[in-house]
Amino acid sequence: MNLLLVEDEVRLGDFLRKGLMESGFSVDLSRDGVEGLAMALTGSYDAIILDVMLPSIDGFKIVETLRKSVATPILMLTARDDVADRVRGLEAGADDYMVKPFAFSELLARVRALMRRGVLQEATHFMVADLHLDAGTRRVTRAGKRIDLTAKEFGLLSVLMRRQGQILSRAILSDQVWGMNFDSETNVVEVTIRRLRTKIDDPFSGRLLHTVRGMGYVLERREEEEEP
Repeated sequence: MNLLLVEDEVRLGDFLRKGLMESGFSVDLSRDGVEGLAMALTGSYDAIILDVMLPSIDGFKIVETLRKSVATPILMLTARDDVADRVRGLEAGADDYMVKPFAFSELLARVRALMRRGVLQEATHFMVADLHLDAGTRRVTRAGKRIDLTAKEFGLLSVLMRRQGQILSRAILSDQVWGMNFDSETNVVEVTIRRLRTKIDDPFSGRLLHTVRGMGYVLERREEEEEP
């Protein structure tokens, strides 16, 4: 269970991170709005705990930006007990709102509730052009034809389809599919990408799985081929 905590108050951030980790969560901590936004967009988290008042960019702007492409549950924190601020946060796309000071036990309960809600609402069907993935039955088809994948190939395609249009680095794919820290010496990601391409792209018209040199891979439909 992975959490992103964006909180610039050093003592509070360290306290929350320690408490959440002791409660069984893996926690990434950012103390800056711009950095926190980048982590939320590129990382994979089960929930985000986000302070309103942050350096560089405030929590409201972060939520508005995230909601254009990310459905991760967001709990906002603020020191201002103002109804207008709470309404603004919720209308921007936050799922819950807590006013400082608060009891850690309540924050923990709310985070767990948000994560349960996110699991219940998680989509099971994903489409990119004529490529369809059913996470419930683990069935993949393209142009109506069944495609048989290994467990790792299916896991890799699932991550790419859930975040279609986003460039995912080798490190992110390695963590999400193999559950291991990224090892720059291994080529397991490249090998599996190559096998996946032979099944979902090569027999069909129009490439969907693209390499972005120096950055990673992206699954999307393109009008013009950009790769040789």
